[in-house]
Amino acid sequence: MAKRSRKYQEVLSLVDRTKQYDLYEAIALAKQTHYAKFDATVELTFRLNLDPKQAEQNLRGAVVLPHGSGKTQRVLVLAKGDHLKEAEEAGADYFGEAEYLEKIKNGWLDFDVLVATPDMMKDLGRFGKLLGPRGLMPNAKTGTLTMDIGRAVKEIKAGKVEYRVDKNGNIPFSVGKVSFDDQKLAENIKTVYDLIIRTRPSTVKGVYVKNVALSTTMGPGIKISPDSIVLKEAK
Repeated sequence: MAKRSRKYQEVLSLVDRTKQYDLYEAIALAKQTHYAKFDATVELTFRLNLDPKQAEQNLRGAVVLPHGSGKTQRVLVLAKGDHLKEAEEAGADYFGEAEYLEKIKNGWLDFDVLVATPDMMKDLGRFGKLLGPRGLMPNAKTGTLTMDIGRAVKEIKAGKVEYRVDKNGNIPFSVGKVSFDDQKLAENIKTVYDLIIRTRPSTVKGVYVKNVALSTTMGPGIKISPDSIVLKEAK
């Protein structure tokens, strides 16, 4: 394991690694242990009792955060005809057909989310090795492969974030920025937690949520008591 910086060791000493903190205590501590010189991302990570090799337990999808993630998403729409007008009106950054397929072919990837109509997949399929590993290939589960282009773009621009379980059963979510007030972070966290509970696969036996932790970019993980993740006024 790489040696941690002195600053990281200093802020880590503020965290009781044996304790599960109340939600608002965890948010305050995450901000206290934030030391990056930029508006860092706040990340919520779940360690779940999942076996991603089982199709039902390979959780993947998207959720619209009530207060957004704090990140501006550049959206490319690949579609035809009236769908391009929908894309423009909904606020897509780029929209088109053949010209953008050619740009991707030549290595252009200056976008964060790719939305497409199903009829475009026959052309996009050849870029699977390029787009797939980067998480850019449109997918019906995340709402990026759809005929409702306008809605898809609006949701992404409003703060929709995608998620996918990794091989160890972990799912990370970006739930905001350090600059967000505590209540907005708490409401984003509650939205994500409710989603995780609601999508529990029926084949999971025993404890489902093993651990929930909050962290900032470069900061240490802070365990949260799942029971405390409820909407309430900040203290």
